[in-house]
Amino acid sequence: MSKLTKNQRLALEKIEAGKTYSLAEAAELVKEITNTKFDASVDVDVRLGVDPRKANQMVRGVVSLPHGTGKQVRVLALCTPDQEAAAKEAGADHVGLDEYIEKIKGGWTDVDVIITQPAIMGKIGALGRILGPRGLMPNPKSGTVTQDVASAVKEVKQGKIDFKVDKFGIVHTSVGKVSFTAQQITENAKEFIDTIIKLKPTTAKGTYVKSIYLSSTMSAGIKVDPKTVGA
Repeated sequence: MSKLTKNQRLALEKIEAGKTYSLAEAAELVKEITNTKFDASVDVDVRLGVDPRKANQMVRGVVSLPHGTGKQVRVLALCTPDQEAAAKEAGADHVGLDEYIEKIKGGWTDVDVIITQPAIMGKIGALGRILGPRGLMPNPKSGTVTQDVASAVKEVKQGKIDFKVDKFGIVHTSVGKVSFTAQQITENAKEFIDTIIKLKPTTAKGTYVKSIYLSSTMSAGIKVDPKTVGA
């Protein structure tokens, strides 16, 4: 087991053992305990009292973070020629159709989000084995299959993210960067958690939000009191 560095020891000393923090306190603390040389992401992990194996307890949705994610999201718009100019103007990094489908068939997946139109999904279906495992397959539920490609591109660029509970009942996402103010981190995280609460399946029994942790890329997790965010 590797030894903790001086900075890691000092960071851990700032987290009170057994204490749960308010979301605002955790946002302040995560900034204090992060000493990376790069602008680390701030992540939220929410453990839910659901059984993801049951279709009627699957928690999946989209949320627009008020302050964005702080990440440069690379967007590919697969659209018809009449929508290409608008998609480019909205900020899409790559715009086209058949030439990009061929590139993807050849193994190219150098993007973070793919947005397309319903009429084009027939062509994209064949790419499922490539895009699916990478989480890149467009989906109407996440807003990435739409008639208005430009609007979808703009929303993603401004901080719209999609999320899904994993097989362990945990929903995980990044809600900003350590360079954000504590208030921006708090507001982004609250928007994300509020959205999860609104998506509570009617079939879920018992405690819905079991735990919430806030952390940065290389920091320890800070336990957040669900009651401080209305959970």
